[in-house]
This record gives sequence, structure tokens and C-alpha cells, in this order.
Amino acid sequence: MILSARRLSAKPSLLGESPVWDPERQRIYWVDGVSRMIHALDTLTDEFHHWEVPSTIGSLALAGGDGLIVGLADGIYSFDLATGRLEPLYRTDPADSRVRFNDGKVDRNGRFLCGSMGVFAEARGELIRVSPGGNSQVLANGIRISNALCFSPDGSVMYFADSLDRNIRAYRYVPGDGPLEEARVLVDTNPYNSGPDGATVDSDGCIWVALIQVGKIARFTPEGELDRLIEAPTDMPSCVAFGGPDMATLYVTTIKDSGTGRAVSRHPAGGHLFAIEGLGATGIPETRFGHAQ
Repeated sequence: MILSARRLSAKPSLLGESPVWDPERQRIYWVDGVSRMIHALDTLTDEFHHWEVPSTIGSLALAGGDGLIVGLADGIYSFDLATGRLEPLYRTDPADSRVRFNDGKVDRNGRFLCGSMGVFAEARGELIRVSPGGNSQVLANGIRISNALCFSPDGSVMYFADSLDRNIRAYRYVPGDGPLEEARVLVDTNPYNSGPDGATVDSDGCIWVALIQVGKIARFTPEGELDRLIEAPTDMPSCVAFGGPDMATLYVTTIKDSGTGRAVSRHPAGGHLFAIEGLGATGIPETRFGHAQ
């Protein structure tokens, strides 16, 4: 099996994160957290689109029409691509400048989950779930850097990590508004010399995760066994997502300079968005906010 990796972005992001494929528009979105930007590449026309947001952005997800859901520094918002209008869905109360929102995903029932993190890696973060009706719940707290959030194909298992713990945890995930259940350590990433960063799940239920500190991408089975370990396109891969017409392209965001001093790339292409082909795996389209699968 021959892999190929191509650079897609014209300019590097400082803190590239949260790639999300939109199958309706054949468009890949991603964010630059430090530059406070949402980026998109239309793969049908090769056109780039950019939107500025008012604070650090950690993640985004698809919503209906021209909408996205975004995790900004102080909360979770809906974002209208046509107008640039932001509407709050959840805000941190009281506001805390030492905390910002980071990794986020929509569950298979159409609700957005987003984990916050301590700006100075303190255990101040929470995992928040927001429903389209406006209800919100705190599912976990005491988090230093929230990452690796994704869901099994049937939505019954949630994967999540505090990157500094170097563990990917699996939780029994129920459709209603109940708390998280039956947490277990699925993968200890210490043997791979890295904490887990962003992750996604393929159609076989395997978890693909960026191992940022060693410049690799790993695929783990639903039982937590290492299945594949490949070199990332740069030394600091941050997040992965499947997309493309057949959902067989793995998009990879990378970091140039996170702004904290913890992650500074030495690679000449650090910060760019890449597409890896030839993996022999396919992904699952991400659920839109408010639209259950």
C-alpha cells in the first residue's frame, strides 16, 4: 500500500486544528486558533475561504444551511458563514481568562460536545454538551487539555482524552441527557512517547489519532490495540478527519507555533493542511448539529 501526502493550504496556520469535511459542499474546514480564523477549501474549485472570529478558536462543527458551531475562548456559539454573525449557545460563567474551549465534535444525536482547557495547562477545563434546544450539561471537569473527542460509528461509545494524562478513555454513551458512564482507559499512549491530540473514527470503528510529540498518526482498534502507525506530514500533527468524495482521504492539520511555547514546529511545512491518500480506510460523515444520524 503506497501512501501519498499533499499540502493543500496556501499559507500555514499558527495553530491548525479541527478539520471537518462537508460532504454537501465538498469543502474541508479547519481553524487557526492563534490567528482567530476559520479556513475552508472548496475541493471542486480549489478556492479558499476565510472568516475571522473575535477570540481564540479551538474547534468547529457543521450545522444546517450556512451555519457552523464553534468553540471560542469563552463559550460555544453558532456562526453564520454568510453574515459572520455569532449567537451564543453556552458561555463560561463566570468568565475565566485562564480557560478556553478546545476540541469539539457533534455526537450521533446532533448535540455538540466541546472540551475546555487550562491556558497554562492547569486542571480548569470542562467537557460541555450543548443541545439544539439550548440545554447544556457539564459532563466532566478537572481537565488540563481536552482532546481526542470522537464517537463510535453507532454512537454508543465516546472517546476522549486529557492530553497530559496520555490516555484515551472510552465511555459508554447513551442517547439521552444522562451523565457519562463506565469510563475505561482504552489506550495508554506513553509507549508511543506522546500525548494524544485530535482524533477521528473510521467506518470500521477504529480510532485515528495524532501523536503530536513524535510526528506520527496512529490507528487503534475498538479494543485499544495498535493497528497502524504512520509518519505524519510534519513534526507536529494536531488533528485528523476523513473526507473527500469517497471519504477515503485523511485530512491532517498541523502546528507552526501554538503561541504557548509548548508546540513550535521545526518542519518547513509546519502549520499547513495536508491530505493523505492510499490508507485503504474510509471515514464517516460528521453529524450536523441538530440532525441525528
